[in-house]
Amino acid sequence: MSLVLDPAAQDLLFREARTANTFTDEPVTEEQVRAIYDLVKYGPTAFNQTPLRVTLVRSPEARERLVRHMAEGNRPKTATAPLVAILSADNEFHEELPALFPAFPAAKDAFFAERPVRERSAALNSALQAAYFIIGVRAAGLAAGPMTGFDFEGVRKEFLDDDHTPLMVVNIGRPGPDASYPRSPRLAYEDVITTV
Repeated sequence: MSLVLDPAAQDLLFREARTANTFTDEPVTEEQVRAIYDLVKYGPTAFNQTPLRVTLVRSPEARERLVRHMAEGNRPKTATAPLVAILSADNEFHEELPALFPAFPAAKDAFFAERPVRERSAALNSALQAAYFIIGVRAAGLAAGPMTGFDFEGVRKEFLDDDHTPLMVVNIGRPGPDASYPRSPRLAYEDVITTV
């Protein structure tokens, strides 16, 4: 095989990793979340813009407020997961660019002065970072249950502000009994990869 990554790590991050729908009651600690972030913060984004923002829902009151905005089928999962994270895109990410992209500090105004441009870039790059986040959760030996079945505007109003766009809600913890559905098929190499 031509991959350098250890096969056990490949399994942990991809082959055996599954979306979890149930969790044990083992807590997810602040130290685990910090370790996840300290790993995934190195994932690349355009201009190193890093627009992803993570809101950890830990208090019972906040959890109750979030569950009200979840789609009916997602409510039990979010109500019982040890930790829930709201992932959002910061549409004002450009304010950090002079520090985050010192090779070209003028990128802030040269490329991202207009809000619609920032929103498109933030959506793409924060989605990329959300994928890193999910892989980081797996690297910590935990399972992630990412979901987009919720009232986006309700979550934005309840937990964020006009400068942040919700992307997904991620339930996090150790998988519980019957946590995952059977593995769904994947497209073959020939169906995805084209050489021109």
